Amino acid sequence: MSVSAIERQLMGYRLTTAKILYHMPDHPGLLQTFVWQDLDMAPGFPVLRRFLDFWTREIEGRLHSVTVASTALVRPAELRFAAGQFNLH
Repeated sequence: MSVSAIERQLMGYRLTTAKILYHMPDHPGLLQTFVWQDLDMAPGFPVLRRFLDFWTREIEGRLHSVTVASTALVRPAELRFAAGQFNLH
């Protein structure tokens, strides 16, 4: 049975974005950027690791670097008190 995105977020998965720099297969001196985004579990990032393992096995472009950012989409509401009140007519 497939788990929905909201259920995964409730289990602790977060929106994860990875900026992947890799060497062009035909021109190894040139770097290309690929942006990957999915729900993943920090700090181990198993979904990203599976993708990078696939990349290493199946794609000719050799990895140069991977930069990862992660944030929770489902979280408690953030409340702040207003410093003033403005009325518009």
